[in-house]
Amino acid sequence: MKNTILARRYAKALFSLGKQEQKTGEYSDKLSAIAALYHDKGAGVQDALSNPLYPMDARKQVMGKIAESVEADPMLAGFLNLVLEKNRAGILPDIADELRILTDLDQNISHGLVISAVPLNEDLLAKTQATLEKLTGAKVLLETKVDPSLIGGIVAKVGDLVLDGSIKTQLIGLKDSIKGRD
Repeated sequence: MKNTILARRYAKALFSLGKQEQKTGEYSDKLSAIAALYHDKGAGVQDALSNPLYPMDARKQVMGKIAESVEADPMLAGFLNLVLEKNRAGILPDIADELRILTDLDQNISHGLVISAVPLNEDLLAKTQATLEKLTGAKVLLETKVDPSLIGGIVAKVGDLVLDGSIKTQLIGLKDSIKGRD
């Protein structure tokens, strides 16, 4: 279960520290790497850091090794220890997600999704990205997805902006307009 409000508070604190040190992107990348450990190793890492049956000293040693593995500076290592001491190590992946959002907003980066009926070639994807960047005024990082039910065309989503140029939607619109004439 996501604990977004609490994760956002910790992320804002780390973002503020990173802003002072001019390391917001670095902190975000390193925290994302730690979050990836949670996903890659399953419940093992989270259990080692969150289980109250393990002594705090043992958990601190594990967190120290994790901080060492991502080459965390003293500020980030201190943050990780604070999270551990406050028994919030279980929400580190959520903190990483929230920190990535804050960092992207600070750097004027948006994430978008392009859904197409067939895989798009690089040229078309680059043109779509350039158009979306022009419309949003932000750098857009695109994720692609294939959905054969669209029949043709694409659907592009960036934040609240949705551009639907799919044949499926056009056919539904045509069907509704024909029904309206009856």
